[in-house]
Amino acid sequence: MRLQGKVAIVTGAATGIGQAIARRFAQEGAAVTIDYVGTADAATQTVQQIEASGGKAIAVEADVSNRAQVQRLVAATVERFGRLDIFVNNAGIEHKVPFLDVGQELWDKVIAVNLTGPFLCAQAAAKQMVAQGTAGRIINISSVHEDLPMPTNVPYCAAKGGLRMLMRTIAVELAPHQITVNNIGPGAIDTPMDAPLKAHPDEMQQLLAEIPVGRMGKPEEVAGLAVYLASDEAEYVTGSTFFIDGGMLRQSGSL
Repeated sequence: MRLQGKVAIVTGAATGIGQAIARRFAQEGAAVTIDYVGTADAATQTVQQIEASGGKAIAVEADVSNRAQVQRLVAATVERFGRLDIFVNNAGIEHKVPFLDVGQELWDKVIAVNLTGPFLCAQAAAKQMVAQGTAGRIINISSVHEDLPMPTNVPYCAAKGGLRMLMRTIAVELAPHQITVNNIGPGAIDTPMDAPLKAHPDEMQQLLAEIPVGRMGKPEEVAGLAVYLASDEAEYVTGSTFFIDGGMLRQSGSL
């Protein structure tokens, strides 16, 4: 088990990519805190699934854009499991609106969750890791859209571009503490959020035409990359984005 004895927090881990990462981390021996917002049903179910497989997990509600709630998330994890070794910034939102129609309220909300949230979480996690005097891993789930423009999704793309430079900068600052910081940049991943897209075959075919391998990725594939970056094998890896997109960045027409 590559994460035996480690303790991890995964934000937005009740469904989708975050859920896949939480499950895989538990399979690899980590105790996992599943962060969620809103109803606890999906998060509780994920905890039960992990425990049924012999893993350790708890669910904690926390809005990542709220400093006090982020601090409570870290504190609850340390209280339950005694330490913190890995923090995965996965929580994110997007709302597609033409640029000329983007209001400040929408802009502020997307930036708050997708950029301010990772800042607050990474800072709180790093402070705990430094206080422990142990090495740590901070992994941000970014997007191909930290590089690739996506018309009608300006706040999201701006947040992901900012997340790239947040990662690069704090990777340098935290390296003396043996804390690595990296981004994972997924392309099109098959999650429940894509149900509306699948309901429109023409749009789905257009998307697949942008991906050289000809299919969407699986959440479990992203989780596999996250395990590597969280493991001791990646202790010399920091300050980079690792794209997992089926080659999309190499031929995309800015979908």
